[in-house]
Amino acid sequence: GNVVLDVSDLGLTMADLQKPFPKEDFSVESSGYQSTSRVSGVEDKGCYWVENPEDMDVTLRIPGLIGQPAACISVLFSTTTVSVTAFGRVVWSCIQMGISDVDDCTFLTEDW
Repeated sequence: GNVVLDVSDLGLTMADLQKPFPKEDFSVESSGYQSTSRVSGVEDKGCYWVENPEDMDVTLRIPGLIGQPAACISVLFSTTTVSVTAFGRVVWSCIQMGISDVDDCTFLTEDW
């Protein structure tokens, strides 16, 4: 059924509820792991991501790329996808849940 709550003591109007929340009031950070494997049921946790209101950082540990020189890796950004290349061939890609500003995207590769 329906639940009715009396919130008239809060002094809010419908216009108040339609205003955007100030970004500084909600500085939530979330993180998680996703698999980089294309094998169904294999959860290798090869993609670790951290997201906050300002940016998103992703660390990929793809087993087939371990030991390859960092200089062979590149990342291609579009507004809705990210692709990792090794020696000029796409080895991993994803479709983003949101839109990115390509001019604000960067990547760093490191030898492990």
